[in-house]
Amino acid sequence: MSKTDSAKALAQFEENAKRPFGMRDKIGYAAGDFANDLTFVIAALFMMKFYTDVMDVSGAIVGALMMAAKVVDAFTDVAMGQICDRSGYTARGKFAPWVRRFAGPVAVASFLIFAPYFADKPMGFKVFWMFFTYLLWGSVCYTGVNIPYGSMASAMTDDAKQRTELSTWRNIGATVAQIIIAVVLPLVVYTKNAQGQSVLSGSRVMMASAVCSVLAFLVYMVCCHLTTERVKIENKKEDQKNVAQLFGIIFTNRAFLGIIISALFLLLAQMTLSSMINYVYPNYFNNTTFLSISSLVGCGIVLVLSTFITKLAEKFGKKELATFGAIVAAVSQFAAFAVHTHNVVVYIVLYCITYAGMGLFNLLCWAMIIDVIDDIEVKNHLRSDGTVYSVYSFARKLGQAGASGISGAMLTAAGYTAATQFDTNVVNSIYNMSTLIPAILYACMVASLLLIYPLTRSKVNANVETLRRRRAENQ
Repeated sequence: MSKTDSAKALAQFEENAKRPFGMRDKIGYAAGDFANDLTFVIAALFMMKFYTDVMDVSGAIVGALMMAAKVVDAFTDVAMGQICDRSGYTARGKFAPWVRRFAGPVAVASFLIFAPYFADKPMGFKVFWMFFTYLLWGSVCYTGVNIPYGSMASAMTDDAKQRTELSTWRNIGATVAQIIIAVVLPLVVYTKNAQGQSVLSGSRVMMASAVCSVLAFLVYMVCCHLTTERVKIENKKEDQKNVAQLFGIIFTNRAFLGIIISALFLLLAQMTLSSMINYVYPNYFNNTTFLSISSLVGCGIVLVLSTFITKLAEKFGKKELATFGAIVAAVSQFAAFAVHTHNVVVYIVLYCITYAGMGLFNLLCWAMIIDVIDDIEVKNHLRSDGTVYSVYSFARKLGQAGASGISGAMLTAAGYTAATQFDTNVVNSIYNMSTLIPAILYACMVASLLLIYPLTRSKVNANVETLRRRRAENQ
């Protein structure tokens, strides 16, 4: 882009930035995570089940390959963050254009993951296809759209309350997507075999993935159209750091380490639990209807929480609420393990209490990472939203990968195969591990929030005021 074109683009950006922050931005930002989760949740919930039951691949192999793929994310996430931070401004800003560019590729890559027509191929080919498509989707295309989307929140507003609202609306969008996938799809993708047992249909999963992929692309376009970047985030040339220097800064920030470790434990617990309920309900309870019901109730709880989470965060603080939620999740999962219930209603109640607890953190975590970015800027006079967000995103992916590895190891340890999937000893072992391990991980999350993460309500407000004063002085 020539200097003239760059100047025109910047002038148009500054003109667009005059649009007041409002409901249009909230709906647009919610649409972004709605689109994200249309491909993310279907992979998280059904990929392992698809490959163990339809493709007849060992759970340990699936988990190990999903973990190995995340190693690549150590490079692609940070690279995408650097690309965003160093990008010039267009009329639409510096983050939204990347969302638009990767919207199509991520939709196509997501669809390719579920290929039941390869079920009769040699095992080596099936493992290759699983690794290749998962890598293409998660490490390349999803990274390309998710890093700029997440970074965009701090460019939309510098108001702490509005950022909390964006975090809340982001989770509303994600929850709606989860309702579609976790509530509706189990009613569609499972069928009954000759013995009356619930089994996953590979062709139905493939068709569901196609619908979600097309819908994701369309909703990404809505996100790009409705959101507006207002805050000009650009470091001076002399203030730019190389990757090693940036890492030295952010990894010595206590707030960053605290949010990274907390998110890692959350994702390990949450994704392990989400993955294993696809075995608990169909195989332990032999009931997929309640899989949809529990997801619907859980998502409903999050939507209710979202209506007043901003006011609660203003009154009590984001750290404080997130810690309380982690305690609730840990206690409810320990209770589920202790009672080892065969009553599906009791299990659903305990699962939904867990969902409510982790929902508090999920509703606030994206605002918390912006608080961390502010804290780094206050201490180091450096603003690198894309890089910080990308490293945070990578930590979350490590949690997702670890959960895949844990889930695969649990299935193998329980002796689960396509032939033993309804064996009493196997399903009892799955129930025990799928409640106790998340409980321990949630307890670790409580400890990390209490002992490491320092950004209390008063500290966050002080940082926001410091940055406002600095920007006013520099105008």
